[in-house]
Amino acid sequence: MAMSNNSLKLAVIIGSTRSGRFGPVPASWFAEQARAHEAMDVDVIDLAELTLHNSLDSSADAGSLAQRLASADAFVVVTPEYNHSYPASLKTAIDHYAKEWQAKPVGFVSYGGMGGGLRAVEHLRTVFAELHAATVRDTISFHNFWERFTEDGAPHDADSANAAARGMLNQLAWWGSALKQARATRPYAA
Repeated sequence: MAMSNNSLKLAVIIGSTRSGRFGPVPASWFAEQARAHEAMDVDVIDLAELTLHNSLDSSADAGSLAQRLASADAFVVVTPEYNHSYPASLKTAIDHYAKEWQAKPVGFVSYGGMGGGLRAVEHLRTVFAELHAATVRDTISFHNFWERFTEDGAPHDADSANAAARGMLNQLAWWGSALKQARATRPYAA
């Protein structure tokens, strides 16, 4: 969908960088749902394609990512659950920045075993609160993810998953629009 003047720029962030990772599958599905939403212009950010130093030192990729995050009006983080939390690659990417996250909404698509990545999401909510970002209530979670998608990358229960995506995108659109207008009217100061 072409971006209109009322569109919000949504950054969909793939948080895992492991070899053989599953993250691109739900990220691709969600990005397609977001592109079909009347309010969203989508930028998919794959952390596996970037070099971000654990020391938080600058790099060319850190600078270009800063620009992409700063231009976003909302975020969706696609994360697995590793050892009851989220990947170190995602924490590194989050910690590189501060003002880029501020006064913007964040949604989550998680995946994992029986817990579906929900423990990772709960940890991320507190991190984003510290960064002055507003997490939306609804989360999309894929339990036993290896059984939830077809070989073509579509959820087996597409009607339910697509409805959940629309619900979360509607929340992101509301919060994204409200916060974008508020930032334009009165810049956020942490």
